Amino acid sequence: MPVSFGIKTSQMGLGYEEIQRVWLEADEIPEFEHAWLWDHLIPLRGEADVAALEAWTLLAALAAQTRRLKVGVIVTSNRIRPPAVLAKMAATVDQIAGGRLVFGIGAGGARNPDPAVNAIVEREYGAYGLEVVSLPAAIAALGESLAICKRLWTEPAPFDFDGTHYTLRGAICEPKPVQQPGPPILIGAGGERLSLRLVAEHADVWNCPDPRQLSHKRAVLDEHCAAVGRDPAEIATQVQVLVRPDDVDGARRQVAELVDAGVDQVVLAPIPPWPTSPARWLADEIVRTV
Repeated sequence: MPVSFGIKTSQMGLGYEEIQRVWLEADEIPEFEHAWLWDHLIPLRGEADVAALEAWTLLAALAAQTRRLKVGVIVTSNRIRPPAVLAKMAATVDQIAGGRLVFGIGAGGARNPDPAVNAIVEREYGAYGLEVVSLPAAIAALGESLAICKRLWTEPAPFDFDGTHYTLRGAICEPKPVQQPGPPILIGAGGERLSLRLVAEHADVWNCPDPRQLSHKRAVLDEHCAAVGRDPAEIATQVQVLVRPDDVDGARRQVAELVDAGVDQVVLAPIPPWPTSPARWLADEIVRTV
């Protein structure tokens, strides 16, 4: 299959009308097949009081207004919302979108040996009363969350769940997502021992967070697929490309390299200040040149 292109509007410093305009514009451009949001409650850098719209409520609004694009979040933090609640939200958005949701998720922020990274996580999670856990604990919780979501989307009867990180009694999700057995699952992950194993077990799409390591990480993922009895070809590979207005040539070269490397999905994330019509600009300057 040829590479598919998407657009991502990270909400940091952007208002609703700006994001809405870009998504509605992209919905009319056939070269774009999917659109994405970013999942942080406060900005990752700079002042904490800069606008940062919540991802899933915004996604529901945009899903209701678009007609063609697949929609999702790259990637939902599993640390922010309880998994049964998130599964219910995702089912609702898939209903609103008429079956166009891609369920993007990752382990979320965790304690990090890099003080700068740890400070970013602590600032966001501290502001919202969220626990910061070790990375292995965050990955293990993600595994339980994926199991819970998949069961809620498919099982008709209430069920109990007794995990290390989550306990549910009489869990039920109605209505189910339009897509069955549930929306495609996209996992953003790079950890070779634990998180790529979850990709092999659960993902339809893998978002590679560092394209410089794409070849090596894909080889590791293939090994995990062999271990769990999964055909690696069942998992599409996705990479995000930042596009700065002053370095379109650089982004164009990166996209060409990714296409040559066999990436299945390229997501273009324009960095403000945007041109007047950012989606058309990206289509003209990058997508149609590949």
